[in-house]
Amino acid sequence: MTDALIVIALLLVAASATAAVAVRDPARQALVLAVLGLSLAVLFTVLQAPDVGLSQLAVGAALTPLLILLSVRKVRRRGQRKGGDG
Repeated sequence: MTDALIVIALLLVAASATAAVAVRDPARQALVLAVLGLSLAVLFTVLQAPDVGLSQLAVGAALTPLLILLSVRKVRRRGQRKGGDG
């Protein structure tokens, strides 16, 4: 039973990592990165490392995608402002 859970978690991580690489739009990429962080947290929990899973959940699934989304938003605002002035 646990071997099946590990395989499922590994497949979920592989699929979400592939999707994160395949997506071109940075905003969507940040959302897929959040899914990857969540799937890694599940994998760590299945592998009996809940402390690492909680850290991954906080940093990989919440904080990093949020910072990326805020950065993309700021860069896009600057691009619109410079494009409108010139």
